[in-house]
Amino acid sequence: MNKKLFILLFALLISFFGNSFTGNKPQQKDKNKDKPTKNSETKEKVKEKEKMAVLTAKLDTATVKLKNILPKLDSLDLLNSKLKVIKKNAHASYYHNKFNGRRTASGSKFNNDAYTAAHKKLPFGTKLKVTNEANGKFVIVEVTDRGPFSKAREIDLSRRAFMDIADNKNSGVVFVTVEVIEPK
Repeated sequence: MNKKLFILLFALLISFFGNSFTGNKPQQKDKNKDKPTKNSETKEKVKEKEKMAVLTAKLDTATVKLKNILPKLDSLDLLNSKLKVIKKNAHASYYHNKFNGRRTASGSKFNNDAYTAAHKKLPFGTKLKVTNEANGKFVIVEVTDRGPFSKAREIDLSRRAFMDIADNKNSGVVFVTVEVIEPK
């Protein structure tokens, strides 16, 4: 399994950094060419977005989704940890934009673009794997706040985390399985 993981990571590094690892030098741009047009700029942006898209790798029987490997290694932490189910069939909702920039119960500023969550009892800093039961998509979030203050809901996610797992972007609640990520 370690050999497969190493090959996967090496392939990902090559795809992110181009040919600099293999010794091939990138081609120099012709200085006489005009500035790029809007079409060529959008093609470059599309290629960059495709590089940062969700990559799926099969390691033995588990399918692991790796997102943004270089900036965040949370998905790799998932490989080297145990999962403890806290709640199945739990209601999850997301924060309204009006809370963006406000202080959380842990003292940090809330950011709706981060992968954070609010839970009633779990300690701050706890990493959670939240899986949408309808489609199997999951995100890894960190508990930074208290809530939700409704008896019907179990967890509040940041807007970005919620939209990553939701099928219907107009829904406000999804049914999820909440698991704590514990190091081995």
